[in-house]
Amino acid sequence: MQTFDRRNDVAVPTPPSSQPLTRRATVHRQTGETDVTISLTIDGSGQCVAATGIPFLDHMLHQLASHGLFDLEVRASGDLDIDDHHTNEDVGITLGMAFKQALGDRKGIVRFGHFLAPLDEALIQVALDFSGRPHLSYGLDIPTQRVGSYDTQLVREFFVAVVNHSQMTLHIRQLDGLNSHHIIEATFKAFARSLRMAAEVDPRRADQIPSSKGVL
Repeated sequence: MQTFDRRNDVAVPTPPSSQPLTRRATVHRQTGETDVTISLTIDGSGQCVAATGIPFLDHMLHQLASHGLFDLEVRASGDLDIDDHHTNEDVGITLGMAFKQALGDRKGIVRFGHFLAPLDEALIQVALDFSGRPHLSYGLDIPTQRVGSYDTQLVREFFVAVVNHSQMTLHIRQLDGLNSHHIIEATFKAFARSLRMAAEVDPRRADQIPSSKGVL
């Protein structure tokens, strides 16, 4: 943004605001199956603490924070003696709730995000819209049932949970990929960068809802 210096007839930059963005949320969700607490700072530096009891999910949450430049703390306990399903899903639910709360009325955000992420032979495309209308179009073809101890069917369940509780539209497409770990990790990286783009503040309409309807 610029102001006009009438004394010298030149445009000069307007100093940036000294007030940092503080788009944060902490959400605690407890059920008979799980107990999940997530703290999220949208405008962070990529710091992450993930302790869900599911090592591969923790690894993916680190990717989300690192490539989205979110600060994220996830602590979860659940009925892992049964399987990972409930904890995986409830982490997704709580993360979606945290994004919804941190973004508030979504005033000023870019709203749309997209990214194409390669990881060796894998190539994943993600596009999303903080539309207020939950929808997931999921196009991953993961060749193995497990990565380590993690059931790869749970990838879709995680994204279903995030989408429904953040109220976003999310499209995931696999353009290439043979290795299950690479496919899933590239998906989380592409998702992180898409989230980062969509959540950025658009300086041209920082005080406006990014919708012709005036509401998201």
